[in-house]
Amino acid sequence: MSAVEKAAPAATTPAIGQAYGGGFVTGITRDPATGKRSLHITAGAAHELVGAWGKYGEKIEGADSFTNSRANTEAMAAAGSELAQKVLALDIDGFTDWAIPARDVQELQYRHFKPTTDDNWQYGRSGDNPHSEPVGLLYSEQDPAQTAHIGFRDGEPEAFQQRAYWSSSQRSANTAFTMYFDDGSQGGSAKVYELRVRPVRSVLIEA
Repeated sequence: MSAVEKAAPAATTPAIGQAYGGGFVTGITRDPATGKRSLHITAGAAHELVGAWGKYGEKIEGADSFTNSRANTEAMAAAGSELAQKVLALDIDGFTDWAIPARDVQELQYRHFKPTTDDNWQYGRSGDNPHSEPVGLLYSEQDPAQTAHIGFRDGEPEAFQQRAYWSSSQRSANTAFTMYFDDGSQGGSAKVYELRVRPVRSVLIEA
């Protein structure tokens, strides 16, 4: 089922953490190029994958968006990324439009589903998310706090592991953006490293 085929009416937008569309509602971003709003849905922990982002030293055209997870992932797959190809092949509850989350979509995963009570990383631009609604601000020591959503806390079945996860947003020919789910630090890693991915799908929201 394509997210483009049907848009979710704003009046019925489900709540963060609600089971919906094959996963769990994660948040909303607005695309900087089109102005369109998207609702993002995170797959359950059983659907996590592990692999390399791609080839070191290869710049992939079309994998640079901070909000369009699907476009990034399709560009990765076309360039030969086995990890991206596996994500695109997922069928979860009849939904087949899964992707590796773009950087600002991934930030929402940590903001709303932070697994631990540990202090957050407070350096660089971790937490800065100009495309989310509401706009994300730099993390403080205790904000975001451990998630309030049952199932996503450390030790529970849907919890993110305290490891680095790939985003689909390319940083350079050598690196792509990552997020560490132990403290929320956002940075970059060499594309050849084998890291985790928690897939997402995105649904357009009517204005």
